[in-house]
Amino acid sequence: MEGISLTAIGLGIIILGAGIGIGRIGQGAMEAMARQPEISSKIQTAMIVIAALIEGATLFAIVVAWLNG
Repeated sequence: MEGISLTAIGLGIIILGAGIGIGRIGQGAMEAMARQPEISSKIQTAMIVIAALIEGATLFAIVVAWLNG
């Protein structure tokens, strides 16, 4: 039985980082919407765009980790 590979550890760190990052974006957006509800649609749009960029970077990192693993 083999131990945990470095690729598996790297993939876990990638997913953890993406989850934390998107969670922080959601937290910041909710706080901003609570302070300024009149611009909540602009904040929500920016939040979705940034979350999509993080997910894209995460997917790229996962592919690179699998190819190098």
